[in-house]
Amino acid sequence: MTTDLTTRPAPRADAAPGRPRAWWQSGAGSLPEVRWAIAATVLFAAGGVCQLAGAPSWLWWGLYLACYAAGGWEPGLAGLRALRERTLDVDLLMVAAAIGAAAIGQVFDGALLIVIFATSGALEAVATKRTADSVRTLLTLAPDKATRLDPAGQEEIVETADLAVGDVIVVRPGERIGADGLVVDGAGDVDQATITGESIPVDKQTGDEVFAGTVNGAGMLRVRVGRPAGETVIARIVAMVEQASATKARTQLFIEKVEQRYSVVMVAATLALFAIPLALGQDLQASLLRAMTFMIVASPCAVVLATMPPLLAAIATAGRHGVLVKSAVVMEQLADVTQVAFDKTGTLTEGRPHLTHIRALPGSGLSDRELLTLAAAAEDGSEHPLGRAVAAAARGEGLHFPPATGFTAVPGRGVRAHVADRLVEIGSPAHLLPEGDAEAGPARVLVAELEDGGHTAVVMLLDGRPAAVLALADRIRPDAPDAVARLRALIPAPPVLLTGDNPRAAAHLAAQTGITDVRAGLLPGHKVDAVRDLQQQGAQVALVGDGVNDAPALAVAHTGIAMGHTGADLTLEAADAVITRDELATIPAVVALARRARRLVVANLAIAATFIAVLVAWDLLGDLPLPLGVAGHEGSTVIVGLNGLRLLRGTAWRRAVATTTPAGGR
Repeated sequence: MTTDLTTRPAPRADAAPGRPRAWWQSGAGSLPEVRWAIAATVLFAAGGVCQLAGAPSWLWWGLYLACYAAGGWEPGLAGLRALRERTLDVDLLMVAAAIGAAAIGQVFDGALLIVIFATSGALEAVATKRTADSVRTLLTLAPDKATRLDPAGQEEIVETADLAVGDVIVVRPGERIGADGLVVDGAGDVDQATITGESIPVDKQTGDEVFAGTVNGAGMLRVRVGRPAGETVIARIVAMVEQASATKARTQLFIEKVEQRYSVVMVAATLALFAIPLALGQDLQASLLRAMTFMIVASPCAVVLATMPPLLAAIATAGRHGVLVKSAVVMEQLADVTQVAFDKTGTLTEGRPHLTHIRALPGSGLSDRELLTLAAAAEDGSEHPLGRAVAAAARGEGLHFPPATGFTAVPGRGVRAHVADRLVEIGSPAHLLPEGDAEAGPARVLVAELEDGGHTAVVMLLDGRPAAVLALADRIRPDAPDAVARLRALIPAPPVLLTGDNPRAAAHLAAQTGITDVRAGLLPGHKVDAVRDLQQQGAQVALVGDGVNDAPALAVAHTGIAMGHTGADLTLEAADAVITRDELATIPAVVALARRARRLVVANLAIAATFIAVLVAWDLLGDLPLPLGVAGHEGSTVIVGLNGLRLLRGTAWRRAVATTTPAGGR
């Protein structure tokens, strides 16, 4: 649809100008680590130029010492704080090594160490910021203000945080919707890519759901607020991202524990390497230089940095493609998944019934369209999902049905109404087809046939006689068979279906998706037992679900994955990851991405350990120059940091998708 840009509202007077912000305001330059690293580099370069130009020594010494202060004050202060808490920080060791180099006259080498160390710290900060920014591109937040209708129907501008459930807001063309809710008046196309990932705007009419942060197109909408600002879909996503940024992977925590012990051993070895040769008569400067070089090259900076960048980058890439992974721990767990279990309704299916067949019975004398018209007229006033499905099917066929009179609905039984001078009754076969009624025989046979095919069957009576059987079923998600096939290609153990639905409906759905292991009729506690049973067989289970009844099993599973669009609040909280676009195909892709992230962690650890081993051996057995030791150590830190950031590239997700393609697929 082409939208007339002249209908767009003028920018608010309080809106910020549309020009891009400078790099020091929102880019990498906004990070203090980057600013101090730049300052240290400039001072180091100036000192080097002055030294080479033959300037007075006090000048280039002063520039080098200023470089020390610019690049070393922050890690030094952090190290002293850690020391006060009786922990030995690698940052403090690096600063101490630089000061030691200056103490023996190697001020250039110490300044070089400070510059490289500050630069690697800045790179780590940039990586973390880039990760956060990549995730936040998914989170176009709701506007600060919205237009609300007061009780008198007059418009007022209010903060979106002040909107209450039941308020009605006006959304004009081009504006962002300020709250989750239902359209009560108007129609238009809404760009909701930030929430669902749909590439084209979605038509919205009265009764349709809309989300905060999405953009209204050409029409004007009135929306009744359905959730407070803090509970909107986008607010829950933001909360999950904040939670993810506050957690660390198990491997990282293990390394931090090892780092403390390793640092103590390293300090002891450094002191021994200094004191023993000195006691044996070696020159003071030579002993101190060798000890300082050892302390630098043996520091585990690269090992510490090897873990988090790949996992954080994988989280960011998954977030951009509709999978919010709550923590780096979860990303590691996804790499270990050996079997996937699915809920049925709302997960492999859309979660709502659709009319699939209408079967006329002998003697009805009416066509399928005429029967559907009468059924829809009788069900039009029903609040039952099956009744709404029948009415929606008639509207979808373009049928116009007359108004019904004398409508009554009995919960668990069905509806009864008069339509065009005929009595229409629609309800459960058990209620409308009593045992012993010979006239109901053909209807009972048809009901059994449809139920064996996985449908829900309801009976329609006209003037007290069976006229038709209506078959309804939940519609399978279009991407479900492909997602299951991709998981079978990626994970050796076959997927499992865990559902509370009846065995016949479960078997019908499983046949459509290619799942062979079906466990039906499960209550929430039974789903937990099923997951534990799989775990006792040695499986690392990822459970995919959406309903409140799935929450206990999601919490027990090795990894719980929730459908973000249809998922209940409790389910989203219990899950470890959320599929924000309800695209099942992202599940095998994110598992493949997690496995690649783990491979990068292992590769980084190997790179870091190799550099440390080679440099330490060189220093102990040979004569390693301090500048070369500094370059080798900090260079390895930069290498593992950049290696982890490879997963931020767009090709990383495409490669993960390609990995899951079944044999013979495209």
